[in-house]
Amino acid sequence: MQLLTPGFGLIFWTLLAFLIVFLILKKFAWKPILKALKERETGIADAIASAEKVKAEMAQLKNENETLLQKAREERAVLIKDAKFQSDKMIAEAKEKAKAEYDKILADAQQDIIQQKNAALTDVKNSIGKMVIEIAEKVIRKELTDKANQEQYILKAAEELSAASKN
Repeated sequence: MQLLTPGFGLIFWTLLAFLIVFLILKKFAWKPILKALKERETGIADAIASAEKVKAEMAQLKNENETLLQKAREERAVLIKDAKFQSDKMIAEAKEKAKAEYDKILADAQQDIIQQKNAALTDVKNSIGKMVIEIAEKVIRKELTDKANQEQYILKAAEELSAASKN
């Protein structure tokens, strides 16, 4: 039972040893321990503040990146729209140029056809004129008394000239 109820001397000396150790620790160790705890508390608070700051900066960078991506998408859309407009404009200009060239070629061809037609008509008129003159010369040179012989001679001369012009 002595172990369960210590004597007055044991309590006194234990209390005295505790007080001496307490005073020594208070004088030499308490301040460094509190200082170390305070430094650790400050370091943890700084780390938390730094993490919060980094988190805020990351959120800001994310927002800036989203803004930049949106601007890039808008610029891309504008560039695509402008390129489409330019290509449509170039196609329209090419079509207009081709139509103008077609119209010019068509007008030139029609002019050539008209010129060739006029030249052919002139040749036909000249040929007919020459044939008429030749027939008239032959009719005048030959004296015919009868009208039937004269018509027969004109038809024969016309056939000869027609056959000659075909060759």
